Amino acid sequence: MKEKDPNFRPGLVVLQVSGNREDSNLYISVKLKAAAEIGINATHMRLPQTATEEEILQSIRNVNNNSSVHGLIVQLPLDSVNRINTEKVTNAVAPEKDVDGLTSINAGKLARGDLGDCFIPCTPNGCMELIKQTGMSVAGKRAVVIGRSKIVGAPMYDLLLWNHATVTTCHSKTADLAAEVGKADILVTGIGKPEMVKGEWIKKGAIVIDCGINHIPDSTKANGRRVVGDVHFASAKEQAAFITPVPGGVGPMTVAMLMQNTVLSAQRFLQAHEPGKWNISYTKLNLQRPVPSDIVISRSCVPKPIDCLASEIGLLSYEVELYGKTKAKVQLETIDRLRAQADGKYVVVTGITPTPLGEGKSTTTIGLVQALGAHLNRNVFACVRQPSQGPTFGIKGGAAGGGYSQVIPMEEFNLHLTGDIHAITAANNLVAAAIDARMFHESTCTMKTGSMMFYKLGIEKTDPSTLTEEEITRFARLDIDPESITWQRVLDTNDRFLRKITVGQSPTEKGHTRTAQFDITVASEIMAVLALTSSMEDMRQRLAKMVVATSRSGVPITTEDLGVCGALTVLMKDAIKPNLMQTLEGNPVFVHAGPFANIAHGNSSILADKIALKLVGPDGFVVTEAGFGADIGMEKFFNIKCRYSGLRPHVVVLVATVRALKMHGGGPTVSGLLLTGNTLCFVFQNLELVEKGCSNLRKQVENAKHFGVPVVVAVNAFKTDSEAELQLICKLAKEAGAFDAVPCTHWADGGAGAVELGKAVQKAAEAPSKFSFLYDIELPVVDKIRIIAQKIYGADDIELLPDAQHKVDLYTKQGFGNLPICMAKTHLSLSHDAEKKGVPTGFVLPIRDIRASVGAGFLYPLVGTMPTIPGLPTRPCFYDIDLDPLTGEVIGLF
Repeated sequence: MKEKDPNFRPGLVVLQVSGNREDSNLYISVKLKAAAEIGINATHMRLPQTATEEEILQSIRNVNNNSSVHGLIVQLPLDSVNRINTEKVTNAVAPEKDVDGLTSINAGKLARGDLGDCFIPCTPNGCMELIKQTGMSVAGKRAVVIGRSKIVGAPMYDLLLWNHATVTTCHSKTADLAAEVGKADILVTGIGKPEMVKGEWIKKGAIVIDCGINHIPDSTKANGRRVVGDVHFASAKEQAAFITPVPGGVGPMTVAMLMQNTVLSAQRFLQAHEPGKWNISYTKLNLQRPVPSDIVISRSCVPKPIDCLASEIGLLSYEVELYGKTKAKVQLETIDRLRAQADGKYVVVTGITPTPLGEGKSTTTIGLVQALGAHLNRNVFACVRQPSQGPTFGIKGGAAGGGYSQVIPMEEFNLHLTGDIHAITAANNLVAAAIDARMFHESTCTMKTGSMMFYKLGIEKTDPSTLTEEEITRFARLDIDPESITWQRVLDTNDRFLRKITVGQSPTEKGHTRTAQFDITVASEIMAVLALTSSMEDMRQRLAKMVVATSRSGVPITTEDLGVCGALTVLMKDAIKPNLMQTLEGNPVFVHAGPFANIAHGNSSILADKIALKLVGPDGFVVTEAGFGADIGMEKFFNIKCRYSGLRPHVVVLVATVRALKMHGGGPTVSGLLLTGNTLCFVFQNLELVEKGCSNLRKQVENAKHFGVPVVVAVNAFKTDSEAELQLICKLAKEAGAFDAVPCTHWADGGAGAVELGKAVQKAAEAPSKFSFLYDIELPVVDKIRIIAQKIYGADDIELLPDAQHKVDLYTKQGFGNLPICMAKTHLSLSHDAEKKGVPTGFVLPIRDIRASVGAGFLYPLVGTMPTIPGLPTRPCFYDIDLDPLTGEVIGLF
């Protein structure tokens, strides 16, 4: 086992109530010593004599849910002052950890002869091993078992019977016991009567196994007694061919069998949790024509209970926190359990420069996952961002994919999910409140002798007069410059009237007003921190490093300075756990984090990817999606997310559509999805527009190849696309350097429509690659920005406006110059001008300002202006959304 996993050790727990019984303590010490000798991690769990039945049962449940423990024995008797149901306690042990073999399930399997699918009680198992060591064949022999206890007699009978002996059980009501014993070729005693069986009863040449432990008076012993068995040893050994002594016979074998059962349990655990060993069932789609609305399709498919899906993909029950029947959170401890397992293949889905007609990246991500799993029999996980509720009720609608390639239930996906975004809202606004409160108190409060009216933050002093100058400066007076505050309040709603506000208008704030704004929650740095963190400890450190303002002397002010980072960690302690959902065809999906793809990096969480890569195993796939086009989300995926995660992708899937390429080729602007008049070129064949538009596809393939990763182009086909248009795109994509290019129909056909794409991705994942970052992190800030602008966007150069140049100098001085760059620019063009489609050339990229997300770990230059909280359109999506009061179903979500 250790050859397979050097960090693995079988685990055994011995649970004992009280500890005053000398015999129990002796048995336990022998077991612990044996376990240590062979490399088993053995733990003695002592409960006090006052332990109640429920406390004992809870302790057992805790051990049952501990994957590092493979064997649990309850030391009997349970020496409690309270009334304890021993049968209930014994049966509370998980059958797969019942290495004593005493649960009703294991006893039942033994009675039925399922010897390979149960744990055999240790004493009978040891007896059988001793019998085998004699060389006598059990089959056909007469065996007599004296005693019918659940620990020895009854299971010994079953064991001999299923080894083909003819077995008689004798007990206190048996007539002429001596005559029955005299027939036995094999005699096993476990009746607890000292030296009851006499030598003359025993058949000549019989095998005698004495399981009795009895005490009789013996004045020669220090304690006045000695241990004997149920058989009179001196006379019996003259008759028997083989006989076990007491003590020193069956006892050591019982301990040996306990160790053997524990090792067997550990082996079974490893076999059941081999890397990539899934036992998953997929849901067969009932495809309809014409394709119904997304919500109708979502409702037509009954999702698997999420705990069943979790079990199918190798998650343990204690690693899963259920949020209803269709969603759950997964514990971070899963990574620790799976740390020795090799990762699967890592695939990122991106797209050409977006257009109002849509490219279908999310739909392609889910379609590809369904194809790889349900149709190509690979273990595969999707990892996607959680959508903001702002666009859900605004103009964009849902983000769960579409058609027959969706995450379900889409209502849960698009609305509150498990509350992560609300946690971020609360944490973000706590920081905002702390900033204003700190400035208010510093300007209105004074220190008084014997007390301190400011946060002490680790200072043990109570007399302000004893503070040093450094302590006063650092802790009592942060001296925040109000003009330097970069931290804004957030809300997960599209509300244009919060783009500029005044805070502090109440008379109670004593005239301390300032101009501020709201951002949408997914634009909060805390969201970016969640997406880029690697552990709870790492998240705590990142939250502490978030810079919210600068002091008047130019010192950066962090949440640690405000004393709020511990509270932030508490608010985020559940949000850090990835959310588990599923596709229409029953594939697992992690939905976790949703940072903006323009002012943040636009990718789902590192933690979700890492857990998924372990769960799929070395032959499996994890497919994640990067926001917007390859020049935005993919570039940040590589240069920021992969830099912090240490993960290296195997394949880029670049999504394009005929319609979008026609727009990049010079097609007319559209204001909606209803195509009429001059926009009909998007639904009729026009090879010239397609070929011109492929310039954008060619550039995005080139951008992906800058990082040394194979590119597969997925042409997301619509029913209005001609075969000639699809084939032209595939031809031009391959000429541009794509590994392959494949038309796919996953929106209409589910995973079956992306099978060829799945095959291409599998081949590309095996192709040689040489991943590298676009720039060295230690380069000056301006050089890193210039590299991105020239190599990814195609700019001639960059121009730093005065505010941007000031920030370059400031952040370099403050020690933030070695952070990665997260460009904040329009996603609708490779340039800074959203109207310029295709591949703009001959432009200089203007950098208006630069801001720092120090906790998340990047600087974000602002290219032009962009709202950080969207507004509502003339006809928002919420007009169509309602709840059916009879069924409780959401209506009109998408």
